[in-house]
Amino acid sequence: MVTVSRTTVAVVGGGPAGVVLGLLLARGGVDVRVVESHDDFLRDFRGDTVHASTIRLLDELGLGERFRALPQTRLDDLSLPRPDGSRVVLGEFSRLRPPYDHVAMVPQWDLLDLLTTAAREEPSFTISMGTAASGPIVEDGVVTGVHLHPRHGGGPEELRADVVVACDGRNSVLRTAAGLRPRRFRVGFDTWWFRLPRRAGDDGAALVPAFDGRDVLLAFPRRDHHQVAYFAPKGSDPALRAAGVAAFRATVARLRPDLADRVGAIRSMDDVHVLDVRLDRLRRWWRPGLLCIGDAAHAMSPAGGVGINLAVQDAVATATALVPALRRGLHGRALDPVLRAVQRRRTPPTVAVQAAQRLLHRVVFERAFAGRTAGGPPLLPVLLARWVPPARWAYARAVAFGPLPEHAPPWARR
Repeated sequence: MVTVSRTTVAVVGGGPAGVVLGLLLARGGVDVRVVESHDDFLRDFRGDTVHASTIRLLDELGLGERFRALPQTRLDDLSLPRPDGSRVVLGEFSRLRPPYDHVAMVPQWDLLDLLTTAAREEPSFTISMGTAASGPIVEDGVVTGVHLHPRHGGGPEELRADVVVACDGRNSVLRTAAGLRPRRFRVGFDTWWFRLPRRAGDDGAALVPAFDGRDVLLAFPRRDHHQVAYFAPKGSDPALRAAGVAAFRATVARLRPDLADRVGAIRSMDDVHVLDVRLDRLRRWWRPGLLCIGDAAHAMSPAGGVGINLAVQDAVATATALVPALRRGLHGRALDPVLRAVQRRRTPPTVAVQAAQRLLHRVVFERAFAGRTAGGPPLLPVLLARWVPPARWAYARAVAFGPLPEHAPPWARR
């Protein structure tokens, strides 16, 4: 037997975009239900960089104190290595105005717990964990809800809604079922994630990639470990695993001699998780009754760690546009101009960030895979950072805030 329920906005996906959107809609007095297919938020190797734009948003929402109480580390600058072992500082977050003068490294599950706790304080917010969405409900060409399936008991459910927002990631079920197809950009590499222990004295304030021959490695400092990404040409996974864990440990030790004494923490290649890196963007983010945001609208490369923050900005823009429209009683096709306006607003920053990522792919990663890093980092950005001090501020601000950062609407502030 199918259960039929109702809400004003159904948000599919309990990641940063979905939970922020749910919180903002609820603070705007809109009935909203977030559905998340997993039972909890405890999943490794999700994006954990919280940029200044998101930290500022949390302050505007009255959640800054709670956020700063979470376990976290901070990145104070962005650097590139030189052949002689020294490094070139490209961006100095310390040049930005406090308290938005750093990038915070926060476990994503802690951030999501904070946001859902705040959202549950609003009477119009509901979240259903362990509930999968299988596709939209479509009537006369308009999405009017979503088909749900609880993973642990209970029968199927039809959740009816005035609008459905797909925040279910790069493999979005709703996006595919709605016939929305992304434009894909070529990406020549994948990423392998793993952890290494962190010890007293390890550098924790800078983000410096390591290059050696055709190998690239980047370590993100956490409170008790390093979250490490190894980059290699796309399709390398079978060869890496066939070579075995000893060869992989040796590669890591060669790239980061300061971490060589702990590569034994990689017990087997099962501890190394591959991410199929994608870069894509929907040509159209919506159809009547349905809007895609975050990774469902635009899958981002890990370059720059901007995926979470761009998704959060999408959520703010969506809530800012939807709440006044829903208060006026708009629904169905009457919401088309609102959904179109969200895409119009958020497309330019998405295009700008993806263009920057594609440039970074070419001048850093593809250059490394071609074995052209012996002369050091690309010359122009280095010269600008070294001889034009404002460039270090500009690089830092571009990473920390991105293009078109959004602010919390007045009715959502506390």
